[in-house]
Amino acid sequence: MNIQPIPAGPGLPINRIDGAAISETGKRFNDYVAASIDQVNEALARGDQAVERLHSGEAQSLHEVMIAVEEADISLRMFVQVRNKALQAYEEIMRLQL
Repeated sequence: MNIQPIPAGPGLPINRIDGAAISETGKRFNDYVAASIDQVNEALARGDQAVERLHSGEAQSLHEVMIAVEEADISLRMFVQVRNKALQAYEEIMRLQL
């Protein structure tokens, strides 16, 4: 009886044990997390700039300031929720008995 490995699909390469595939996947995940943090940081900076423009009188309308602040708030809350879900998944994996 000949047992064949499961072929890797478009997702993670699961049939390699040499560490190269795992490190490549980890690198992509790190890039994704870093990009997400940058996007949230940019949204927060835009919100802060909008508030500063409102205080200095440069803002065109209060609506634009409120939209920028809400976008920053929503993006930060979403990122925190994604972090919480990732942490829950990690904790669940750590509780698995091998």
